Amino acid sequence: MSEDIQKHYRACHLCEAICGVVIETRGSEVVSIKGDPDDPLSRGHICPKAVALQDIHTDPDRLRKPVKRIRGASGEYEHREIEWEEALDLAADGLVRTIQRDGVDAVGIYLGNPSVHNYGMMTHQNALFRHIRTCNRFSATSVDQLPHHLVSLWLFGHKLLFPIPDIDRSDYFLMIGANPVASNGSIWTVPDVRKRIKALTGRGGRLVVIDPRRTETAELASEHHAIRPGTDAALLLSMIHVLYRDDLVRPRDLVSLVDGIDRVGAAVADLTPEWAAQHTGMSADTISALAHEFAGAESAICYGRMGVSTQRFGALCQWAIQVINILTGNLDREGGSLFTLPAIDQVSGVGPGGFDRHRSRVRGLPEFDRELPVACMAEEITTPGEGQIRAVFTGAGTPVLSTPAGEALDGALEELDFMVSLDPWINETTRHADVILPPTSPLEHDHYDLAFHVNAMRNTTRFSEAVFDKPEGALHDWEIFEALGERVAMALDLDARPSVPPHVIIDHGLKAGPYGDGTDRALSLSELQAKPSGIDLGPLKPQLPQRLKTRNQRIDIAQEPLLADIDRLRTQLLEAGEGYRLIGRRHVRDCNSWMHNFTRLVKGPGRCTLLVNPADAEREGWTPGRQVSISSGAGSVQAELELSETMMPGVVSLPHGYGHGRVGVQTAVANSHAGVSCNTLTEASYLDELSGNAALNGVGVSITSL
Repeated sequence: MSEDIQKHYRACHLCEAICGVVIETRGSEVVSIKGDPDDPLSRGHICPKAVALQDIHTDPDRLRKPVKRIRGASGEYEHREIEWEEALDLAADGLVRTIQRDGVDAVGIYLGNPSVHNYGMMTHQNALFRHIRTCNRFSATSVDQLPHHLVSLWLFGHKLLFPIPDIDRSDYFLMIGANPVASNGSIWTVPDVRKRIKALTGRGGRLVVIDPRRTETAELASEHHAIRPGTDAALLLSMIHVLYRDDLVRPRDLVSLVDGIDRVGAAVADLTPEWAAQHTGMSADTISALAHEFAGAESAICYGRMGVSTQRFGALCQWAIQVINILTGNLDREGGSLFTLPAIDQVSGVGPGGFDRHRSRVRGLPEFDRELPVACMAEEITTPGEGQIRAVFTGAGTPVLSTPAGEALDGALEELDFMVSLDPWINETTRHADVILPPTSPLEHDHYDLAFHVNAMRNTTRFSEAVFDKPEGALHDWEIFEALGERVAMALDLDARPSVPPHVIIDHGLKAGPYGDGTDRALSLSELQAKPSGIDLGPLKPQLPQRLKTRNQRIDIAQEPLLADIDRLRTQLLEAGEGYRLIGRRHVRDCNSWMHNFTRLVKGPGRCTLLVNPADAEREGWTPGRQVSISSGAGSVQAELELSETMMPGVVSLPHGYGHGRVGVQTAVANSHAGVSCNTLTEASYLDELSGNAALNGVGVSITSL
């Protein structure tokens, strides 16, 4: 007799959209994965990545037991399975030995992007790291979103107070350097964004996209304007100039909450549209028109993402975006940008963050939230002296592919005395690890989206039960952190406090949150478990000044470091010169480097091609399909040429996250679609000097035909 079909309800955790899915299983087999029409946020929508929930679970390359690195008979390193007790002891001993010999700063810690997609890593990493208070902590934040956090801290008083676009009620959306049709939103949880954009334009609203490439999102826009990479700050500041020049500064309800309006006006007095036009490639008339259209809309949103964050003026861009929203009264306004009020309120529950409380040893780069810019990780390993990193812990990430000067970091990891990775794969980074500790698959543990409800375009809440039981002898990631923490604490004679499972923390967070005990909703974990498709908590609402975490519950837009950075812009703004400027791109079936080992997500034409405008190719004598060499000051790679009218002349594009197929990497599908790493071309010194965020867009490259 065949087993019955079982239905399971959960959120897909593979990108920020957190779409609700219905997973049907028969025994240990996944039969189907479909969108959950009862999910109040995603409304039945899913993207192609949702099927990868099954592929991750069944991937034959995914580690099921710990492995340790040994030198094989051939002289090459290889990884062999060991039991958990041995693996945990080896990992803890290596970390403790380093601390006792060289001090706690000799341990480096790197956490990758997937760590915030898995709540056990968020709730329990401190079970280990509270015993390793190293100054050498790094994460994907500084190749991704650090400017957002820094601007939120300075303007609103907390690193997680992100203004979220209220697209469903807006009249005018100015989107800069973002492609949510491919990303499903980024620092903006917005499932089914394609339908929401069509609804915006269908009711007479306008979407204006600014991007060097006519992206999938730009194809749906009312207007698309190409801009030279790295010059977005000039566009934004000149728009602010127009707001002052033409008497368009109208903060509306914000007028009594905002300080520094006159100082900002003085700071941009000379940054005219004519000045910006020289740098951006956009006309002065277009820039002025954008400012007038934005100011004249009943409700408007200015939003920018990766294209403006990962450049030399990333923090200045994100600040200018919020200044435009504030000066036109579109912050904390329906149809503009609003703050979320999630069921588990991290803004009230975690510290606000801090900046520049210590600096990196070699280059003097500032920390943010106790993390250093990852652009300096390699030099902190290879440069001798007190505080040199001699051991590294990585969790859920491969910085060799995702951070600047990846080849240098690849070599640096081989110089370490010890390395341990919490990761389910032997990838381009973990291949260097002495011990790899693999957690259970996503379908083998429960889940709650702590991070992305903070970014959601509507307040909802949802708890996901495990689809399959935890296999005998396996460990969840939170159990790995707890076991390592106990061992490290015992060896260093520190207090190892007992902890509770993540779901218990979630229950406490719900009850203590804005919809918990003492409110009409009285949310708890048991209520979410009874409603597995989630609960709608309503649209975003104005919350100022109460939501502000600044000392005086006011917004000072005239932040000294940002005003000073305008002078750097004047002197260092990227000029149009010889050569090409490199930008990245994302595909809806990609998510950084960790979606490439699944056949159904990488099938079809190769995606790791160099996009070039046909006019550039004709001038250079290049033909489509030929191999070209792309070179920068950091290195060179070879890729196939693909001609595309979507590219701005003088700009070329490589996707992010490729560069597989290295010796020792055990991801067969990814290796067969290896591609090249665009971060071979990015330099560790090429960054936003104010925030420390890596500048991945606007890299100068030369291209030669092979």
